[in-house]
Amino acid sequence: MSLDEAVRRFLDTKPDSGSPRLPIGERRSIINQGSDRLFGMFGEPVAAVYAEDDVEVTRAGGPLRARVYRPSDATGLPLHVFLHGGGFWLGSVDERVNEAMCRQRCRDAGCVVVAVEYRLAPEHPFPAPVEDCYAALRWAVEHAREIGADPAVVSIGGVSAGANLAAAVALLARDRGGPALCLQVLEVPPLDLTLDTMRASGVGGGYGITVDEMRLCADLYLRSPADARDPLASPLLAGEVAGLPPARIQCAQFDPLRLDGERYAQRLRAAEVPVALHVYPGAVHGALALTGTWPPARTWHRDVVASLREGHTNRATHVAHPQ
Repeated sequence: MSLDEAVRRFLDTKPDSGSPRLPIGERRSIINQGSDRLFGMFGEPVAAVYAEDDVEVTRAGGPLRARVYRPSDATGLPLHVFLHGGGFWLGSVDERVNEAMCRQRCRDAGCVVVAVEYRLAPEHPFPAPVEDCYAALRWAVEHAREIGADPAVVSIGGVSAGANLAAAVALLARDRGGPALCLQVLEVPPLDLTLDTMRASGVGGGYGITVDEMRLCADLYLRSPADARDPLASPLLAGEVAGLPPARIQCAQFDPLRLDGERYAQRLRAAEVPVALHVYPGAVHGALALTGTWPPARTWHRDVVASLREGHTNRATHVAHPQ
């Protein structure tokens, strides 16, 4: 299957990761500005929701910033924690693409969304970002009623590196005794930072992300190569995945990380964890951002919204009517 013209134009326009000779901060600024330009060309902006407020997440080691999106002044709404992508060293809740995703999911799924500004590598390598995201999840649950949410109906999700972190936080929540999660939404997830699974995917270069680019991200994120085998860095390699929350995993056909998601879905199913896996035909790693120019990207987001609604409803029903 060949790529649609809108996807091909996106790949032809997408900038690379910048010169490694530049300071990290300067590279981040250039790439983040490029991300906003790309979204302006290919994405569909979403109007602000009822309330959007930056809050301070208290945690050991200093505060973190998070942005809380509320669809209305209602209380007791489902709670969704969102983790942005960016290869562990890029990205922000301020990026236009992340803003649009959070607004849409908040509005259309009728939930409170907490987007986390976790610390970035290499200044803050593994496992600092994982611990940041877990701390933000705990904060969101502890302060749920203050932000109009139900602390008993909670999901987590992320895109790309954010999906890796979401899967890791789900493992931590299970192993540390909570918070209880009703759903994990993993979009184009890199789940094996040894990159062995990515190399085995059979998907070549020219589709928005390569093994070499992912190696750069892993090298910046991990303290040493040995970290790549830690389950919190590579959830696919976790010794036990039973007891994890149900998962929605969305992968792109032309993404060398697709096999990560497929293999994780297999492992979860084997452990009797409910999984919905969908591979989107004609999509590449960044195609979910093409909401203004490529209709399947809008379908992608509608599917996430539907999974959030279903997962939140199932949990709310279970809580209201215990067996």
